[in-house]
Amino acid sequence: MAMTRRDFIHFSGLATLGLALACDGEEAPAPEPQPSAPSALWFYVGTYTSGGSEGIYLCKLDLATGGLERVGVTPGVVDPSYLLLDAKGQHLYAVNELVEFEGQPSGAVSAFSIHPQSRALTFINQRASRGGAPCHLELDAQNAFLLVSNYVGGNVAVLPLQTGGGLGTAVELQQHEGSGPHPNQTSPHAHQARLDAANRHVLVSDLGTDKIMVYRFDAARGALTPAPTPFFATAPGAGPRHLTFHPNGRVVFSINELNSTVTALAYDPELGTLKELQTLSTLPEGFTGQSYCADIHVSPDGRFLYGSNRGHDSLVVFAIGPDGALTLVEHATGGIHWPRNFALDPTGAFLLVANQRGNDILALRRDERTGRLTPVGQPLAIPAPTCLAFAPAAS
Repeated sequence: MAMTRRDFIHFSGLATLGLALACDGEEAPAPEPQPSAPSALWFYVGTYTSGGSEGIYLCKLDLATGGLERVGVTPGVVDPSYLLLDAKGQHLYAVNELVEFEGQPSGAVSAFSIHPQSRALTFINQRASRGGAPCHLELDAQNAFLLVSNYVGGNVAVLPLQTGGGLGTAVELQQHEGSGPHPNQTSPHAHQARLDAANRHVLVSDLGTDKIMVYRFDAARGALTPAPTPFFATAPGAGPRHLTFHPNGRVVFSINELNSTVTALAYDPELGTLKELQTLSTLPEGFTGQSYCADIHVSPDGRFLYGSNRGHDSLVVFAIGPDGALTLVEHATGGIHWPRNFALDPTGAFLLVANQRGNDILALRRDERTGRLTPVGQPLAIPAPTCLAFAPAAS
């Protein structure tokens, strides 16, 4: 039987103990030095080439200063507006936000391998997303299937991953139906699919129908089946766009684009059901202008929730209580201009914002005690940035 990593660690520990006993009290050898913490992290930037960019950018964040540096670019990738890396940082996947691909009403998804040292991208292949304007990607826990949300298509497709990281043809397609009262809700608009920690259920935010759809996920075949309770209905005209799980796996936070709110939901991981706990505005009291929510993330420690407002041009910060209840901390506004997407670095020290209309990336230092955000350094100029994806630290 092959020895697992856990078996190896256990065996090594016993061997070391035996050696120490055999040496009759002699000093055990000093432990091997642990790798030092990284001084910088690399990240990729998705963009709109139709907005003047060159493709997918590779950049670096200095963890001491918050300084940002552009390292390189992979040109010729059309409208790679959302990016996703696999857990090992060996492959990157990008949507191509098109409404026609290979003569069909579809966008596309592109697969790339990542060089382990330079982190440069090498194109592998490209497949149809099976719906127009793909806008989000999600990998299952086994790294076997990629879920694609198609905004114009109003559906979710599942693409198998091939040996070597390439993409196969879609094996599943779930078409949504319906509409909502807002002018932007004349048809379904699937905006994000998220798998739970058990790899059992998929929650799909449909901005056009005011529903969070719930599917059972077959990890062996990539199939999606509507759950016994097939959806959670938001307030009419809310427009659920993105959601995120709390680290405890039992609370979900949904950010609603059209009515600028965030909803805390109790999640039952066995049944896949959602129950509203609280809904709050993401905007300051008294604000009367137009604004549209975009992205949402929980801090690594599970204590703070962050959401982006396009129009008010801010990041809203909430403290998360033990039961998932939210309390407003602040609206961070300095240097923020149409924040399409943002990302917390894996250490939790910095938050980076993709200012789509500001044509730059802004770094903000995060106070881990209060959750508050403070801009640092100079913004990094990138045309029409839409998505940020951190690469794992080099081994």
